[in-house]
Amino acid sequence: MRDDMDRRAIGTLSVGHGGVDFASGAIPSLIPFLVVEFDLGYAAAGALMLALTASSSLVQPLFGYWSDRRGALWLLPAGLALAAVGTALVALAPAYPIVVAVTFAAGIGIAAYHPEGAKFAAYASSARRASGMSLFNVGGNFGYALGPIVVTPLVLWLGLEGGALAAVPALLVSFALVRALPSLARLRPARDVAEAAPGETHAGAMAILAGVIALRSVAWFALLAFVPLWVVSEGGSEGAGNRELSLMLLAGVVGTLLLGPIADRFGLRRTLLVTQALLPPLIIAFLELGGVIGTLALMVVGFCVVGTFGITIVLSQLYLPRHTGMASGLSVGLAMGIGGVAAVALGALADSIDLETALIVAASAPAIGVALCLFLPSPRRRVVTEPAFAQPA
Repeated sequence: MRDDMDRRAIGTLSVGHGGVDFASGAIPSLIPFLVVEFDLGYAAAGALMLALTASSSLVQPLFGYWSDRRGALWLLPAGLALAAVGTALVALAPAYPIVVAVTFAAGIGIAAYHPEGAKFAAYASSARRASGMSLFNVGGNFGYALGPIVVTPLVLWLGLEGGALAAVPALLVSFALVRALPSLARLRPARDVAEAAPGETHAGAMAILAGVIALRSVAWFALLAFVPLWVVSEGGSEGAGNRELSLMLLAGVVGTLLLGPIADRFGLRRTLLVTQALLPPLIIAFLELGGVIGTLALMVVGFCVVGTFGITIVLSQLYLPRHTGMASGLSVGLAMGIGGVAAVALGALADSIDLETALIVAASAPAIGVALCLFLPSPRRRVVTEPAFAQPA
């Protein structure tokens, strides 16, 4: 097997990933402004995260199944375009129910991109799966982090409608992806990778990993939905809240770049275990200490959570080696679905008690995930003796 990866293909897929997640990252940053515009409670704010995440999680495994059976590279630019347009309409919608509907539509676009993108990123990564998937994910993470950085000044300058301009760069990336499709179509897995032995499939391990992902997502999506609102409740402004969110997401970009190579060297499971164990005390430190220490703790949370997205995708692909698109859809889609439901439930808890209690409950979820990590088996990798890329004659 080739030890190098196709960096040009990974770069193209990563830029597209950045575009689709830039669109989705804009929606959480719009929530504080939507709360003011439509006089929403915490549960209604959490429902916006549910609309975004439920739509993408429910259909993402179906897109993955389609990808495995027939292939659908056109989903990359089409999904990105839908996510961008849906996000723009969130800022332009005249009523809360319409906001929920177009947020749901944006989630469909996000769902369309991820399984196909992750599958071809795996093809382009060759033997260095965690490193390659990290490079693919860093584009998405950077794009997501840019969402609040770009949207917040636009809304403060032009009003809520100004957030619609966030769709422009994502649409431009969508057009660029159309031109890149012929070169991406030439990527193919080696025969031994594509035809993995039946014994390599480990559905039980995938179920355990799904539990780890779900519990991590409870904490993560609670932070995405409520960090800006927490800052506001502590006397800060909406802009200050979105700055905290941006710092958390930017730290995740750094985590993505560093944790992939670390996982390739020290092991996927070990890296996942250590990072998940850090989450509960770090979230509590953010809530209780505040100030610079609290911000640094929140940034390390972003480093640990976002940095392990690629690791869990690679593990899912290794546990389900003959269904890489489906595995990717389950890994990413499950995270979004569980996270969205948790955001609504925790929002209701915040309405009935207070936001601090809801976030403390969210912090406890990854602690259970640490215990599940101990039961993850080691995925078996086959030695591939032919090139990882088959170029058509």
